[in-house]
Amino acid sequence: MLDKRILEQVLSEQQLELYNLSSKTLCTRPEEQLVDLDSNMAQVVIGVRRCGKSTLCFNVLKNSGVLFAYANFDDERFEEMTSNDLNSVLEVLYKIYGDFMFLFLDEIQNVKGWHLFVNRILRQGIRVILTGSNAKLLSGELATHLTGRHDKIELFPFSFADYCKYKEVDISSPTTKAEAFRRSAFDEYLRQGGFPELLHKKNKKGYVSNLVDNILKRDIEQRHKIKYVRAFEQLANHLLNISPAIVVKKELAKLFGFNSHHTADNYINYLKEAYLLSGLPKYSNKSKLRVRDEKVYPIDVALMDGREEAMAGENLGHRLESIVYIELLRRKKPLGRDIYYFRNTDGYEADFVVCKGNKVEEVYQVCYDLTKEKTRTREIRGLLTASRETHCDNLYLITDTERAKFEQEGKVINIIPAYEWLIQ
Repeated sequence: MLDKRILEQVLSEQQLELYNLSSKTLCTRPEEQLVDLDSNMAQVVIGVRRCGKSTLCFNVLKNSGVLFAYANFDDERFEEMTSNDLNSVLEVLYKIYGDFMFLFLDEIQNVKGWHLFVNRILRQGIRVILTGSNAKLLSGELATHLTGRHDKIELFPFSFADYCKYKEVDISSPTTKAEAFRRSAFDEYLRQGGFPELLHKKNKKGYVSNLVDNILKRDIEQRHKIKYVRAFEQLANHLLNISPAIVVKKELAKLFGFNSHHTADNYINYLKEAYLLSGLPKYSNKSKLRVRDEKVYPIDVALMDGREEAMAGENLGHRLESIVYIELLRRKKPLGRDIYYFRNTDGYEADFVVCKGNKVEEVYQVCYDLTKEKTRTREIRGLLTASRETHCDNLYLITDTERAKFEQEGKVINIIPAYEWLIQ
């Protein structure tokens, strides 16, 4: 059991951090509307470290004017904490904050058996907001122990619209000047990404490297007791360097000296659970084909080459494709849509198909530069092939700057510049 004096010291310091945060003007985000403070179910905000989960929850609670208490379990002084200590945490919080009906628990999945505590306080009528940065540990416990008693809100680093709001870039004015500023902001966003703290860091590579290192060591290696630590870290950095890419697990196992491709499979799943990578399955009506040839994307483009010694080139096409994919996740997943990539047996490809059940609603192609005729022909051919084989006529081609609308083979194709599509 942790000493209550230590608990009081840590939680009092965290309260001071909270008060310091309240004096700042914080960027509001659309996902705040998904947090339901009137619900008697736990509100769970989940996503990669440093994407702004705590700030979002604090904004919601502050703007609502409710009395709440706060505990952050991502603190090295709480490393030995167990579920037996959580009642003492609650006692100390009452001492510090007085009476409250809302409890904000940051990175709660760090405490084994946390779900029993949360279940109990929910039954007592306390409203709970949780954050977490590991999909399996948090969601697995939620599915098992809080079935029907939680709402999950997935948060990513800043979208381009969030980025513009933070930078005070006008996203609505139709003037030439405003559009030029949006294009300039997008050029920055394309290269820098959307981690909120990164926007005002001078040593950006150091920040991203420390973030990735922290996730690998604390969220994955310690929890999963990784046997081949060096090979695992090499695999993680390799996938971030080459993504977006189709992963062939047997080849990865051979490259990094694993005894089995199952090891590579497990390691990739750990990276996805920690939100470093996101997996995109292949479109097919056959289930066995959807689980093969998965494509992986970084959760933010800063992870692609922002790490020290990444040795990854500035591939603007891959960066744009990754940004569009994460934006589709933001927009479509809350609506119950599924996203796949398309590739047929003849090798024709489309980057994304959006489905509702077994019906394809939209097909997207992403290409940074369409000025070369060969590139333009290839991208449009892939889009039209996907349209024919999926029976979908809502076709979009996202580019850096080009805007057009034309008909080909009886299909209307909408070419939209990314900086415009991302703020629609």
